[in-house]
Amino acid sequence: MHTTVVDHPLAAQALSRLRDETTDRAAFRAAMDDLAGILVVEATRSLPVVDVDVTTPLVAARGVRVDPPPLTVPVLRAGLGLLPGVLRLLPDAPTGFIGVARDEDTHEPVPYMDSVPADLGGRPVLVLDPMLATGGSLAFACELLRGRNPGRLTAVCVLAAPEGVARISASGLVDELVVAAVDDHLDERAFIVPGLGDAGDRLFGTA
Repeated sequence: MHTTVVDHPLAAQALSRLRDETTDRAAFRAAMDDLAGILVVEATRSLPVVDVDVTTPLVAARGVRVDPPPLTVPVLRAGLGLLPGVLRLLPDAPTGFIGVARDEDTHEPVPYMDSVPADLGGRPVLVLDPMLATGGSLAFACELLRGRNPGRLTAVCVLAAPEGVARISASGLVDELVVAAVDDHLDERAFIVPGLGDAGDRLFGTA
């Protein structure tokens, strides 16, 4: 697995807003959206393209189009925070959803939703999961996807813990991991430290 840590001032600025406990929900969503756009640019460098003819105001010219656009799969619920920023740049990308909750006692994934097609036909896949902590949820989602004939599988995360990166790398499920930062460690509750708290709660609140 190739790991890309996006070392860019604008990514660091957005991540700083996400980390700040005083950032309110609206500003947190906006920062997540900003960061998603930066991360997806890095995550899509190897997407296949086809040549197309275009006409400028002056002459005929050549351009490219991403083809096929990747399947975009947010891991619910926090992955939804990255989705608008990705679809803004890839508006033709189809979207599937995988719902995985974390058992707070075992820290293992508990699946509850799957809307991914049975056969992906070799289409590249972007898996959106902001917090790569233990790696359980992402590993579950990627194992499901690997069984459905994907092309290149790229995981897009905001933050990762070393423990999660090691687990995903050892699994062999992911071709590339794109992340804004790899933090220090997991605490006793399997939260990333220094982290940014619970991304799902900060995006959407609690019921």
